[in-house]
Amino acid sequence: MFEYLSTTMDFMFPAILIGIGATLVMDAWALFLKIVWHIPSLNYAMVGRWLAHLVQGRIQHEHIGNSHAVRYESLLGWGAHYVIGIIFALVLLSTSNGSWLEQPRFLPALYVGLMTTIFPYFLLQPCLGMGFAASKLPNPNIARLKTLAAHLAFGVGLFLATFFIKWLLVKV
Repeated sequence: MFEYLSTTMDFMFPAILIGIGATLVMDAWALFLKIVWHIPSLNYAMVGRWLAHLVQGRIQHEHIGNSHAVRYESLLGWGAHYVIGIIFALVLLSTSNGSWLEQPRFLPALYVGLMTTIFPYFLLQPCLGMGFAASKLPNPNIARLKTLAAHLAFGVGLFLATFFIKWLLVKV
């Protein structure tokens, strides 16, 4: 167990950089969709609102937008968004025993992005009142596709951020 914790700590700094980079790619994709096709993305203030209510013991909402607003919910939601990206990067690095840093590959990164859709489909969306895999929304397939595309962009970001960090470390 202590070996695992030691290894995890070795990966913390690269995971922070890769997680932030991958999340930035995900957010760039969302911004592109918003600017070019006027497709709105998830309002991270609602994630912050949910987290604030979660601390108070309320897990699920009928519709998170109807729950009372909390102070700094936007900051809390955006912060959680980036912390979650870092956690996913840490999991990737820890489960690869560092080989990911040595030789990142595109398809495994895309696969990790695909696997991260489990969390919004089966945890976040139901808790926000959207139902499992957005089943309660007026156009659930559109919401599912947006979620899938966002998380695949995160996977692409894992790959790109790792290459950028490797390049940066060589330059330093």
